[in-house]
This record gives sequence, C-alpha cells and structure tokens, in this order.
Amino acid sequence: MNALEEMIRESTLPKNSMSYQIMNRIGEREMTRTRTSSKRRPNVLKRTILVASAAAVLGGSVIGSGFVSPVMAATLKQIPVLGVLFEGTSEDAVKAAIEQGILSEPNLSVTHDGVTLKVADLLYDGTRLSFILEREGVDLPSTASPYFSEDAKFISNPDSEYVKSRTVAKEDQEKGYIEMPRILVDGQEVAMGEGNFGDYPKQDNAYIVELTKGLNLPDQFELTIQANVTQVNETFEFKVPVNVTNKSVVVKPEQATKSDGQFSYTVKQLDISPVSTRLVLDSKGEVPASAEQTGDYSASMVYYELVDDQGNVLNPRKFEYFNSKPETEYHIDQLFSPVNGTPKSITIKPFTLTVNNKDWSVVGQGKDSNGDKTYLKDLEMTIPVQP
Repeated sequence: MNALEEMIRESTLPKNSMSYQIMNRIGEREMTRTRTSSKRRPNVLKRTILVASAAAVLGGSVIGSGFVSPVMAATLKQIPVLGVLFEGTSEDAVKAAIEQGILSEPNLSVTHDGVTLKVADLLYDGTRLSFILEREGVDLPSTASPYFSEDAKFISNPDSEYVKSRTVAKEDQEKGYIEMPRILVDGQEVAMGEGNFGDYPKQDNAYIVELTKGLNLPDQFELTIQANVTQVNETFEFKVPVNVTNKSVVVKPEQATKSDGQFSYTVKQLDISPVSTRLVLDSKGEVPASAEQTGDYSASMVYYELVDDQGNVLNPRKFEYFNSKPETEYHIDQLFSPVNGTPKSITIKPFTLTVNNKDWSVVGQGKDSNGDKTYLKDLEMTIPVQP
C-alpha cells in the first residue's frame, strides 16, 4: 500500500481531472502512474471550419452513401476525437470507421441556466467507448470539477491541505465545472472496468470520457449520457443511438504460449479494428533479468511491443510505471494504435526496463522516451491474423 500511495502522489495526471480524483477512491479504478501531457495546444481548425467540415462529412447522406473523399478524410483527422486518440490513423481507416458506425459526431447540445454542453464526438469500436463534451457559457481555467464528492474515500491523508481545498460544499462551489458523467446503455448503467475522465488537453472547454476494459456492449444500443455541472440544478442528458457493424477482427489463438526460464506468457486475444488494436494476455513467473539489471538495478515488469507484418510499431494507448518490484502474475488488457488494414500477422516483442532500486527511476526515461528497452528475444511470438 505504501508503494501505491507513493505512486498516486507522484502521478503526472492533472489534479483537476477526474482521473486524479478517481484514484483516491478505493477499489473504483486501477491505480497506475500514467505518462500524460496536460499542455494545451490550439485547435488545428477554427471552430467554424471544423463544424462545417464535420457536418459535411458526417451528415446522413454522406454516411449513407459510404463515400468519403481523401480531402474529407484528411479533414476528419483534425477533428479532436481522431487527433487526440488515433494520431496517424490512415484515410482508409477513417473511412472504414465512419462506414461501420464506429466514429460519429452526434452534434447534440443541451442548455441549462446559461451553460451549454454538447456531445461533439463519439467513438465505439467494441473495445473502447469515448466521447467529448464541449462546454459553453462559462469562462473557467479547466472543465473537470476540481471538487471531491461528499462520499469520496481517500487512501492518502484526508486532512492534507490539497484535500481540504477540494472538499467544498455544493452551494459554495464555483459554477460551470463538469462532474463525472453517468453513462447508461439501453437504460442500464455501464459497469466500468477502467476509464479516463477529465480535461481534454488539446482543446479548451472540452471534457473527455474514455472507457476501456470490461465493456460488454451490444453492436446496437441507445447510449445515455447524464452530466451534472456545478451550481446548475438540472442534469444535462443526451441520448445517442449507436449502431456498429464489423467492430473488429477478433483472434483467439490456440496454444499461443512462450517461455524463458521461470517466466511465461499466453496470448488470449487480439482485437483489430480500424481505430485500435487490443492485446489480452496472462503472464506468470519471475521476470528475466539481464546483466545490467543486477545489484543496484533490476528489471521492471514485462512490457509488450506490437509490430505489424510491415514492420510498423503500434504505440500503446498509455505507458504505466509501478514503484514496486514486478509481480509474478499479470493479466494484461492493453490498447495500441491501429494497424493499416488487416495484417497477415502481428509480432509481440516482450521487453523490460531497467529500474534503479533506490528511487524506482527508469534508466533512459525522458521526454521522448519511456526508458531503455531490454528486448527478450526468446519470448517473441508472431500471431497469424489472416488465414
């Protein structure tokens, strides 16, 4: 628990995001330290141009015909949901995502007491449910509520100055912050395995929700989003129809196990959609260590790099660090960037990082690097995708 507390205190998540607040609730979210960027960057398109182009591309007639020109696809890449989540997604993948109902712009808005919320972008591919709420009518430095709920539980010191400053009676809270939304599918609240809630870093007055892991949703459903805003009595409610076809290619290989000494891992599932790649595996055993990972240094947990049949590396959705020695058993359920088309195969390249035992720092970690990788070549595995 001490390591867990230290990990949360050192988290790079912005403290005004719900991701940070959720980590203070026991048992409600996985607690990991994630490298994120909170630096705001201006939109690549003016809002008027963005709305006009999005409406043209995502209008019913365009979706119905299944036609998206290269120019339109390139424009779509600059819409926030693609720009932040799937940077580098090909034009063909964008087109496929629209045709299959994976990506849409509902363009629904609700106004209460001078505050307007709009569902700007929505994505669901069977693995991930993500949407962006845009806010108008208030001028605040952030979008996500910085306040802790009255029933929040803390594993850190509840009497700390930070906690006290964020524990504010509802009637004294500043107006206009978005609280963590409630999400329902066909009228039933979604049981969330892991999720991110909070300020959308590349756009002012925007709040992002991304749910991953544990989603067990049908191909067609009505999504209900219920959001509350501080000092606004009414709930902002949106109902969005979702209809997805051919969500992803699902590969469940038989006897996909690799071993090296005491360590082994088994690939359970590989999902490939136009907008993401998902790897599910189980590992057990002591992590192999190199000559450099002895004495004052040790091996981290085993990470997994994915490479398609053209040699392209698929980047993980997030990269996590743990201030503790590796466990002997892990269940990995991780998202990676999409592959172009359907590859013939995906190669899994396990690796470790080298960790300083004194302070858990990672050798080689920096702004542009997660750390120096030690590849475990004897554990590499290639999974056929196409027959």
